[in-house]
Amino acid sequence: MNEAGWRVWAEQMATGLAWVDAGLRLLWINPALAEWLELGPRSAVGQPLGLWLDEEALAQASRVLAEQRPLQCRGMSLVAASGRETLADIALQPFDDGLLLEVHALVAPPSNGSPLSATLRGFAHEVKNPLAGLRGAAQLLQRRVGSEDLQALAGLIIDEADRLGTLANRLLHHDGAAQLGPVNIHQLLERLADLLQAEPVPPQLRHDYDPSVPDLHGDAGRLQQVLLNLARNALEAGAHTLTLRTRVEHGLRVGERMLRMALRVDVIDDGPGVPIQLRDTLFQPLVSGRADGTGLGLALSREIAHEHGGELRCTSRPGETVFSLYLPLERVHD
Repeated sequence: MNEAGWRVWAEQMATGLAWVDAGLRLLWINPALAEWLELGPRSAVGQPLGLWLDEEALAQASRVLAEQRPLQCRGMSLVAASGRETLADIALQPFDDGLLLEVHALVAPPSNGSPLSATLRGFAHEVKNPLAGLRGAAQLLQRRVGSEDLQALAGLIIDEADRLGTLANRLLHHDGAAQLGPVNIHQLLERLADLLQAEPVPPQLRHDYDPSVPDLHGDAGRLQQVLLNLARNALEAGAHTLTLRTRVEHGLRVGERMLRMALRVDVIDDGPGVPIQLRDTLFQPLVSGRADGTGLGLALSREIAHEHGGELRCTSRPGETVFSLYLPLERVHD
């Protein structure tokens, strides 16, 4: 694609994009970002990046220029011309002699929720119509088949479509606070096992549970989605065996918080491992190791972990990739 074609494409995007020179002055800005910053796309040209980014983000931009390596910045302060301020995730990419910035402003839900990426809200919007069709087809199948096993599988599809539809509605309508209650993590893992056995080529499953794990306080539907995302990612990456493991940890640091007692859920696979070039950006939206991947599953999973006061981490080498979901076994107070 030539430069003219690239600009036409970029100007139609809903994602905010900007191009700055080596002196961190704007060379070009697309309408989506210009509208958010309350700038005219033409009048913005020549303005310093520091007018709408904080010092930390500017320092990271200078680092990318110096090292010529892309960088993902989480939760940077973004300031509009009127002084309106919000947080944004910003991808910095070396481009010609300057930088290309991809800006995802974070939408703030109610005070008991967590920042929700506009990218993931877009995903929620796109997924609703296919889910409705999937649910309708499963209902027809359930009524027409005579086998109780097939009826049960159709019911499983309907239940999962309903759960994903509920999740999509919460993301779209900003009533995104988790629906908290007692959650038995082993029940969620056993349901995950049932879902995986319905795959065209079911994986070999190993269970390594700590029976002393108590119930946690969380949103069962969202946590089920995290576990399903992790397992499906492993299978799509070429894993044949999954190990589901639970442990209790004490004195775990998550960000700036120290958890006295936390649950660790490990999803371990025997696949080829996470490519080295993806490891630093693995949990960023739109980052995927597959040509047909959306790059949204892990980003959504980490957001769900964060809203529960926990974390999602990964260690990987060929033959053993471990995604560890950490969740507090104590109430998280805002």
